[in-house]
Amino acid sequence: MPDTDASAPRLAAERSRAGAITVVQFVLLGIVWGSSFLFIKVGLGGLSPVQVVWGRLVLGAITLGLFALARREHLPRSLRIWGHMSVLALSFCVAPYLLFAWAEQHVSSGLGSIYNATTPIMTAIMAGLLFRVERLRPVQLVGIAVGIAGVVVIVGPWNGIDLGQSLVAQLALLGATACYGFSLAYMRRFVAHSGMSALTFSFLNIGIAAAIMVVATPFVALSPVRLDPWIVLSIVLLGALGTGVAYIWNQNTLRAWGPTGASTVTYITPVVGVALGVAILGERVSWNEPVGALVVFLGILLAQDRLRRRSRRAART
Repeated sequence: MPDTDASAPRLAAERSRAGAITVVQFVLLGIVWGSSFLFIKVGLGGLSPVQVVWGRLVLGAITLGLFALARREHLPRSLRIWGHMSVLALSFCVAPYLLFAWAEQHVSSGLGSIYNATTPIMTAIMAGLLFRVERLRPVQLVGIAVGIAGVVVIVGPWNGIDLGQSLVAQLALLGATACYGFSLAYMRRFVAHSGMSALTFSFLNIGIAAAIMVVATPFVALSPVRLDPWIVLSIVLLGALGTGVAYIWNQNTLRAWGPTGASTVTYITPVVGVALGVAILGERVSWNEPVGALVVFLGILLAQDRLRRRSRRAART
């Protein structure tokens, strides 16, 4: 008969250690993904947007592939799953990465990180209105409207609408987060029960996207480059860390805390992105950008119905 009195403290210690590791991975994930916008900006100093994305995806695929090989992960055999993952490779990786990289030629890295925070709003729209995998309640519709209002504050139309590259770049950033929203809803609809491990899913997603970029190399990525140590370091960190290891941290957090808890990393990345842009690149932040980000965060809370859930938990307590 097992000694339950002796095993209980050990199990509690293991759970505590696992919880601490999850917290560390979550914080590192927010820092790394928040830093990605700085890495993109630095990389653009000597590479084209397509070359930045090429390096990011290829290095990310190599990193995840090494992890998958070490753990002897098995790839799925179903052609249907490969088809869905190919769609996700384009919509979750290639398209949004290209849009972010192109846009950061014309806007600050901090502003890119702020727009990235609209991803949960886009996900709610896609999940509720396009794929119908969720039924939007009135409070969620209000949240979407508040999130859109936050975007308007970030754009700052009272300063006059600049029809030049800056406005187009901001629309491209919204297009990138719309791709993320589409992809997250698509995952839930078509591959949520595929049976793949988190590592296999991440490797397949990034790996197919990298293969697409490699095949397209002669047509899109052969323009002249200018490399220095900072550009090389930025692309290596963006690929191996931000598109490789960080995906594993994200999946571990998702499994430990669930989608609602894991998605709160959205609150960390813009803070890190703006702070690094100001401290390292000397970027300026207009008052309406952080204010608009706060309005977007309020919209996220409403769109994910978190405020009501918290009030119910408080009432039960």
